[in-house]
Amino acid sequence: QVQLVESGGGLVQAGGSLRLSCAASGRTDSAYAVGWFRQAPGKEREFVAAISWRGSSTYYADSVKGRFTISRDNAKNMGYLQMNSLKPEDTAVYYCAARYGFVSDYDPSKYNYWGQGTQVTVSS
Repeated sequence: QVQLVESGGGLVQAGGSLRLSCAASGRTDSAYAVGWFRQAPGKEREFVAAISWRGSSTYYADSVKGRFTISRDNAKNMGYLQMNSLKPEDTAVYYCAARYGFVSDYDPSKYNYWGQGTQVTVSS
């Protein structure tokens, strides 16, 4: 199995940027896709972005398209979410998730492994 640890969250003003990181350990020698999800208070967990094993395919929620960029470095077992032009509505706990296989998915139920989450707060 894969263990995931997120970092990089914090407090930022609207219009600012943050870069979230996701460190993977454990059985990382098998192909796995990575997704980022977020959950705001009182709301369901929602899809943010996903990337395939080779990084050749990326997907974004409409709400973050053009502002967020997902990437990965398989040599370092790292995943990243660059967040620019942040808005107060981006405030949430952000989770990194992994699923074995080459193809990513927007459905959180398709991911087997989850990090503990990192808080992102955007002030207006």
